[in-house]
Amino acid sequence: MRLKTYAALMLVQGALWSNPAHADWRDDIGTFRIGIVAEPGAGNTVPGLAVLTDAYTKALGMKVEFVVARDYAALIEAQANARIQYAIYSATAYATASQRCGCVEPLVAPADSDGAIGIRSVLLTRDGKLPDLAAMESHRIAMAPSDSVGGSLLPLAALAAEGRKIAEDAPFLVHADSAEAAETMLVEGKADGLFGWVTAAADGQLEASGTQTRLEAAGLSVTALRVVWTSGLLRYGPHAVRSDLDPEAKRRLTVFLTNLKSTTPDVYDLLEAKHSGGFATVAPKDYEMAVSIVRFVSGGSQQ
Repeated sequence: MRLKTYAALMLVQGALWSNPAHADWRDDIGTFRIGIVAEPGAGNTVPGLAVLTDAYTKALGMKVEFVVARDYAALIEAQANARIQYAIYSATAYATASQRCGCVEPLVAPADSDGAIGIRSVLLTRDGKLPDLAAMESHRIAMAPSDSVGGSLLPLAALAAEGRKIAEDAPFLVHADSAEAAETMLVEGKADGLFGWVTAAADGQLEASGTQTRLEAAGLSVTALRVVWTSGLLRYGPHAVRSDLDPEAKRRLTVFLTNLKSTTPDVYDLLEAKHSGGFATVAPKDYEMAVSIVRFVSGGSQQ
């Protein structure tokens, strides 16, 4: 009798959970909101928004709405306060959101057609003038402006994370007015070293693009240039969701995004105009260097 009663209760409970009228994650959310920052000068407009909305609606099987934020600060606040479930970030914006609330996680990030997944800072020298990293302080080192991610923030944050804290105004560092001006200093012999950047693949291999390519185009030979130091990887910015989003929604989004380039490349191009290699899954550990930059800028600990 007890077994029959238990079995009957389990059947009733199963019927309740399988009832279509029972609230699931879609009902709890109501409208799935995706936050995005428009390109500078575009106002509140995002090209192909109707097509993107339709694609996400089909992927999730629910109503989807895009929210265009004025900047990343507004986007971060919206996700931290649960006004949006999903956001498209730069690497440092994601790291800032993660530090802000600890309530976000990355799903996917784009890659380039050549396989590059992000950038690394490099310290370059010509004709062996800078023998190694330890000799920096006795040489003149050119850098991009202090707000340049690849040419200034990334190298200083990466060095600090390695235990080599260097002040932005250190006397041996020369911040040029632009990345191009810093490169010219090395070309013309006005600096012995230069902090620049190169794209990098998942296996750590440096790709043939970035500062070194431009220096070679400016007339420096490949044999004259040498990489003295390389930073950790700054991955391209992710598409991130709130950590409390239902696992089924995360799964659907991941499947949709990682297959988007091969199934509907026109939609992929609308969603990701800068990196044409498709989306790959990512994890919080992939953005440790971005977190180091955020902590460096805020003056916090690198630990």
